[in-house]
Amino acid sequence: MLDSIDFSALRGVGLTQAVLAQLFHLRLEPTDRLMRITEVQRDRLRLHDGHTELVAALWPTLRLALQMGDERLVVGDWVAVRPPSDTDHSAWVTARVPPITHLVRRDESGQRQPLVSNVDTALLVMGARADFNLRRLDRYLALVRLAGIEPVVVLSQADLCGDIPARVQAVHAHLGGEAGAGVAVLALDGRDASAATALAPWLAPGRTLVLLGSSGAGKSTLTNTLTGATGADAQATGGVRKGDGRGRHTTTVRSLHRCPGGACIIDTPGLRGLQLDADEAQLDAVFEDIATLAGHCRFRDCRHEDEPGCAVRDAVPAGRLLSYQKLQREARRHEMTLLDRQRQMAEWKARSRGAKAVDRAKRGHIR
Repeated sequence: MLDSIDFSALRGVGLTQAVLAQLFHLRLEPTDRLMRITEVQRDRLRLHDGHTELVAALWPTLRLALQMGDERLVVGDWVAVRPPSDTDHSAWVTARVPPITHLVRRDESGQRQPLVSNVDTALLVMGARADFNLRRLDRYLALVRLAGIEPVVVLSQADLCGDIPARVQAVHAHLGGEAGAGVAVLALDGRDASAATALAPWLAPGRTLVLLGSSGAGKSTLTNTLTGATGADAQATGGVRKGDGRGRHTTTVRSLHRCPGGACIIDTPGLRGLQLDADEAQLDAVFEDIATLAGHCRFRDCRHEDEPGCAVRDAVPAGRLLSYQKLQREARRHEMTLLDRQRQMAEWKARSRGAKAVDRAKRGHIR
């Protein structure tokens, strides 16, 4: 297979030396082709090799292996593809190249949900007006840092905001110190060609970027600008509502697109209820500034709420500390066993009954 790889063409869909090194872990047939998943359509995968696009199905053995490992293929994955033959007119995905980076969240039921693979940079798109939310930004930053992906904060719809410098400063202040070190913050008009110029340092050939953010933040508009797509090739966009300045939700599936300079962009729908796939220790590594300061608190089990001698509360922006505390609570809930949850629910119900009894007593309604 390695002998038949067209490196220059595959580089145009994000091939890197790190991905190539992963091929040696696989048992492949000479006729297999290396391709990248550009879209997942239920039981079919849309693929590209830099020259042509192909639609293929999962080889039954690979499907079973993925199910047993509680995994699934996602946009950005590299796979081995067995092309159609004279006897079999279907193309088959026979193997998955182990991903270099893998972005995962938890769904509403607490199950792990993979989003995209093999991404170098995440553009965290947040509207500069009504969509502006620093607490939500903390969550997205944690998501990509847990995966070892470089974050870039993009304030979209900059042309509609009256005080962009204040917005940019607010982000820097919220992420002050170690938390904001190395995090670029850009304010862009996603429809203007200057957006591609501003993002040029992250659009080198072979690089892959993913756009993350809430619905209507301007991800698809920015995708069209960076890829130069127009007409039928462009991602659907919904414009901006007059009432609150929010964009309209249009994207429903994740999809990979090629940029003229050789980079790739993965556009994604807005994430509802973003839950992180992380434990408390992993979150401490992501919020390293808070974890470091916590070592100087008077009490080892300090929650940084109202305990005396806390070294964190006065040194970290209040909003960022609230984000950390909420994510830690969520991580503890995910780690709880079913029996733990049942005990906690029983305790909450008992407290609720007690509070109602006290309230009835105060009102003189004791039966």
